[in-house]
Amino acid sequence: MILSEGLVLQAEKYWTGFIGGNVIPENNSCELYFEESDNEGFVGKLESYYPEVKYVNRLMTHSWGQKVIRFYDPDGNLIEVGTPV
Repeated sequence: MILSEGLVLQAEKYWTGFIGGNVIPENNSCELYFEESDNEGFVGKLESYYPEVKYVNRLMTHSWGQKVIRFYDPDGNLIEVGTPV
């Protein structure tokens, strides 16, 4: 569900389909989603600043062409960064 100001709520069943496995929430059972047009550049910065980052999935491309990466921030929050759709 897309709400005002670009806030998106997504059911867990969609997450499991996207990542091809079970969702194991580490904190608060939610995901923060951001958009970035240069995901490759973002991944480079992420890995240089936080080399021990814990990935849910590394940079991948969905069937509809959107590139996404999912990882946990230092507090265990699930973060998704995708190219604009």
